[in-house]
Amino acid sequence: MVDFKALETFLWVVTLGSFRGAAQKLNTTQPAISQRIAQLERELGVRLLQRDHRMASPTPSGRQLMLYAEKLIGLRTEMLAAVGDQSSMRGVLRLGVAETIVHTWLPRLIERVNRLYPNLSLEIEVDITPNLRARLLAQEIELAFLLGPMTASTVRSRVLCDYAIGFLASPSLGLGTGPLNVNDLARFPIITFPRKTQPYEIVRSLFNKPELPPIRLHASASLGTVIHMAIQGLGVAVIPTAIVEDELADGRLQLLQTDLKISPLRFSASWLASPDTIAIERVAELAAEIAHSGGFMPEASNLAPDILPAEEPVAG
Repeated sequence: MVDFKALETFLWVVTLGSFRGAAQKLNTTQPAISQRIAQLERELGVRLLQRDHRMASPTPSGRQLMLYAEKLIGLRTEMLAAVGDQSSMRGVLRLGVAETIVHTWLPRLIERVNRLYPNLSLEIEVDITPNLRARLLAQEIELAFLLGPMTASTVRSRVLCDYAIGFLASPSLGLGTGPLNVNDLARFPIITFPRKTQPYEIVRSLFNKPELPPIRLHASASLGTVIHMAIQGLGVAVIPTAIVEDELADGRLQLLQTDLKISPLRFSASWLASPDTIAIERVAELAAEIAHSGGFMPEASNLAPDILPAEEPVAG
């Protein structure tokens, strides 16, 4: 009798394109994967996979089986989510996070996951969006909170939140409360996100004007470093205002009034479509709920539970 383990193994081999990838994903060995596929082929009496140069692709019978296997695995997942004990959700979820999220609601998400799913562990890695995107596609992480959404036929995405970008500085710079233009700001070093990110390129374009002196643009992969440099009066920080609420409240930083406008940064949860994503989707749902409750909800008309936009910019 065909069992769920064999079907799941078959789907992962097809999804990842190799027995080795499926073995790594399912925490087993390649011989074990081969044995499950061979047993499945014997039970069905047809060849399901073509093996060529270490790559595995479905035969016509294999493609037909995929349709039914995906439905069965999906129904099983739906059943367990509906009637199963939440504490039964176990394992390790590899989560990649953009640093802006770390400085805002990530601690609340971790607390909720610990409380609701005590047997689910999170492995959290912080990086910029281009790296998170590459790592998700390479299946080095399973869920990413990044600037996006991502675009790829194999990726599912859910909008999480928008963050307004502000120009912030130490009161020691004496920039006052009046409106400032690009010439006023260009007199100071500008401190922002790292190179190869969307915010960095946007900030650079604002000050890359022939009539302005060469910009002194300091880039850092650590937003904590950017904040510290701004507090020390080393320049004007261009970062999300949500991550410096305490510094604004106690007067260590001030939000500058300027005619320069930067569109809010939109963050999304992205994950690869696969046979069993219940844990990933549950954590993504929690993330969206927490982000919205924190007041960083995007425009209602732009919200969608799952979206696949046309193209994404290089993001940070």
